[in-house]
Amino acid sequence: MVIFLNFGNGQSQLGLIDFLKKLINVKFRDKKLLIKSLTHKSYDKFYNNEKIEFLGDRVLGLVIAKKLLEIYPDEKEGILDKKFASLVNKKTCLEVAKNINLEKYILTFNPKNKKIKIEDKVIADCCEALVGAVYLDKGFVAVENLIINLWKENIKKSIVTQIDAKTKLQEYSLKKFKKLPIYKIISNTGPRHKPIFRVSVKLAGSKIYIGKGSSKKDAEQSAALLFLDNKL
Repeated sequence: MVIFLNFGNGQSQLGLIDFLKKLINVKFRDKKLLIKSLTHKSYDKFYNNEKIEFLGDRVLGLVIAKKLLEIYPDEKEGILDKKFASLVNKKTCLEVAKNINLEKYILTFNPKNKKIKIEDKVIADCCEALVGAVYLDKGFVAVENLIINLWKENIKKSIVTQIDAKTKLQEYSLKKFKKLPIYKIISNTGPRHKPIFRVSVKLAGSKIYIGKGSSKKDAEQSAALLFLDNKL
């Protein structure tokens, strides 16, 4: 089956998909499945990658968990869990996707056929959908090889992963006060695509520290780090 769909840069999807095959070293038997994995719901609300992404997320988790157990057979479960979370989150999926320029192959709604910026979440989701599509088309061994290859630099970094500031502050608070830190959103400003969160944190009887970030989670980490820098 030959399918030609034009991207904003004027290239056919068929040509781009052939190039993508070279980048990930996977030759799809079912080209329709690959196209579906690259199709966002804004482009086609019935034929899109949502369910394949759901599968890909689980396949990615299984492969990464298996790999971590191989690398760290004697590590504690809590440390493995932190390494796992850092390797399968949307931020890492986005990084992996951008390493292969995956955004060039994603189909999103674009009525005027212009060059548009695709949201980071869409790119990260598409990365998981691609994993799901490879699993469905080629099986577990092929998708395991793909993930280990695309995630290899991030897996190497996991060797030096440290406990994050929020976790450190929680451990400190529980040890000293037997209570969890209290976080509170102070404000959420800026445009929807680029918000700025301000979050406060305090411990029992402590001064309030306020952190900023592009998400609630980042702002909480910032606030926790600020607290630790001033109190520990």
